[in-house]
Amino acid sequence: MLGAALAPAQAQDKFGVQVQHDLAIARPSETISIPWKDVNAAMPGAMVQKIAVKDAAGRVLPHQVTNVAPQAKDPKNEGAAYGELLFQHSFAAGEKSASFTVERIDGVAPPFPIKAFARQVPERLDDFAWENDKVAHRTYGPALAAPAPAGVVKEVLVTSGLDIWFKRVDYPIVDRWYNKGHDHYHKDQGEGMDMYNVGKSRGAGGTGIWDGKTLYTGVNYASYKILANGPIRAIFELHYAPWDAGGRQVSEVKRFTVDAGHWLDRIDSTFTTTSGAGVDNSAPLTVAVGLNKTPADKGQDAKIGVGRDGKVLLQWVEQKTNDAFGTAIVLPGAEGFAQDQLNELVFARATPGKPLRYYAGAAWSRAGEITSRAQWERQAQDIAARDASPVRVTVQAVK
Repeated sequence: MLGAALAPAQAQDKFGVQVQHDLAIARPSETISIPWKDVNAAMPGAMVQKIAVKDAAGRVLPHQVTNVAPQAKDPKNEGAAYGELLFQHSFAAGEKSASFTVERIDGVAPPFPIKAFARQVPERLDDFAWENDKVAHRTYGPALAAPAPAGVVKEVLVTSGLDIWFKRVDYPIVDRWYNKGHDHYHKDQGEGMDMYNVGKSRGAGGTGIWDGKTLYTGVNYASYKILANGPIRAIFELHYAPWDAGGRQVSEVKRFTVDAGHWLDRIDSTFTTTSGAGVDNSAPLTVAVGLNKTPADKGQDAKIGVGRDGKVLLQWVEQKTNDAFGTAIVLPGAEGFAQDQLNELVFARATPGKPLRYYAGAAWSRAGEITSRAQWERQAQDIAARDASPVRVTVQAVK
């Protein structure tokens, strides 16, 4: 929100940003977003490579400017095509406000370390992979779903479930692991490992249409679109072809927002429906989000604890030799919990054409930050609280 009118001389050099919230809990790695139109109103002609964001102590913070905006061109070279300015602040418990400045600089802003990243992986049967500094994920594309040609040995898996790659390091590993070859990342060599089981399940955060007894699910994503790619936030969409959901044809677009410093990603799923004559295609759908009931690595003889509490569905999985991990779904509009043969489910109603927001993710005890079920439950509940009480951002003049 743009504050009081800015004097022309002040507007040319810098402006202030005040961020407030109402929660008593800590808010680590809170991503602060300012629409670029507000940046340009406060500091006309500001360009992405010619600004610095500073905290109250004068420290330069990593920032990102997205181009997720309705206007794709910038004929006047004034930043009109930019979408938003992003930076982060970790609020301590009880810290309910923080101040920042955005300044024009003479030099060129340096690149910041990449902490959020996404890409398609055509060299591995159209996988789509993404990560931040906490956890990595992948899901499966059309090449993996395609039958193997006669005489050709090829892996085949048909699922819209979401996979997890557990990390022990804060730097990007997706490219490193794929380049090492398909089998190497199933062993922990110091950076983490792929030990999560998806199969035909929802994995950790896949969706389906629930009729109270049956979960109707799509197959591998059909296409993708990357909208932003770090250093702080990655945004991408996965498009799923229509599938039958008990007499209604349903298609889905998932938009993922992956922020640095978070174990759970935000996912906005938008469903479109078609059906035969006499059926109201605008009628709400009951959408279930799932966690695989048997997520542990092979041979781990795991003990799986399940938590169902308000908006949160989670698991805490204690394995024989690969230590413990947690998975979680936070569904702000949750109406209840259920199960099918493969999945733990939490469900809510969704209106066709309007996004259903939820969060999905995981953490591994071997990374050293989340080492108990109690800590994992606290993380998930805090995400629910933060979603319900977003920060307020005000742009101000600086004297």
